[in-house]
Amino acid sequence: MSTAVTSPPSRLALYLDLIRWDRPAGWLLLLWPTLSALWIAADGFPGWHLVAVFVLGTILMRSAGCAVNDVADREFDRHVERTAHRPVTRGALPVPEALAVGAALALVAFALVLSTNPPTVLLSFAALAIAIAYPYAKRVVSMPQAVLGVAFSFGIPMAFAAVLGGSDRSLAAVADAVPPHAWALLLSNLFWVLAYDTEYAMVDRDDDLKIGIQTSAITLGRHDVAAVMAFYAIHLVSWAAIGLSLGLGAWFLAGAAVAAAQVPWHWTLIRARRRDGCFKAFRLNHWIGFALFAGTALDLALR
Repeated sequence: MSTAVTSPPSRLALYLDLIRWDRPAGWLLLLWPTLSALWIAADGFPGWHLVAVFVLGTILMRSAGCAVNDVADREFDRHVERTAHRPVTRGALPVPEALAVGAALALVAFALVLSTNPPTVLLSFAALAIAIAYPYAKRVVSMPQAVLGVAFSFGIPMAFAAVLGGSDRSLAAVADAVPPHAWALLLSNLFWVLAYDTEYAMVDRDDDLKIGIQTSAITLGRHDVAAVMAFYAIHLVSWAAIGLSLGLGAWFLAGAAVAAAQVPWHWTLIRARRRDGCFKAFRLNHWIGFALFAGTALDLALR
């Protein structure tokens, strides 16, 4: 009886696995609040150039972040059921090659940013620094999800800068281009990230306890489910309040209501703390962000 021989994956297949190409939930979670901010800053459709820059830039930077994260966590990931087969962790992709892929993607994203304006370019350096810092945060802080929250929300001030910024290259120009409500939206979005990334951390809690890393799921302990619900509530209430203060109306509130209607379903998925339920809740979070964006875009288009 002959035994079929499985050929090793191609380099392209390994690169696509490295950047989680078949798992778009990650970049969608980044994309929807960024696009919401872009529409709010422009008071409507911001133009195809900025839409293309932020959509492609989001995909590229999330992909680059995956490469950095896998290199940083390769020793941890081999002890975690969900991540043990990632290409860097299992040795299919050398560390220098994975970093080169990440750097190439980040450079393409930076080239896109260069087509905007100096305040956005300056903010992109801060965004990059936070993205690189996140994988190491779990070694020193008890809730590294808060660091991820800043990283995954930084497209919001960048969107405002891209719309409102001018040609001045000073830090004062950045402050002028990013109004206070943009930072308020970032803070609000941070609580959404805390909600969905705590769900994500709940998937790996048993493995993370064994290897000694820190996550919000471990820090919150038996209060994890209640905390996730509270994070969702803070995000949705504050996001709605900010939108109303900016003059958004019925369609915006309808989008927020559709987003809020999904939260009880998330509770049913995570309340038993099973891996499959928590992971499903995380993966489907982008529909909350989509509902908020759709309400925002419709409200601005139909006013």
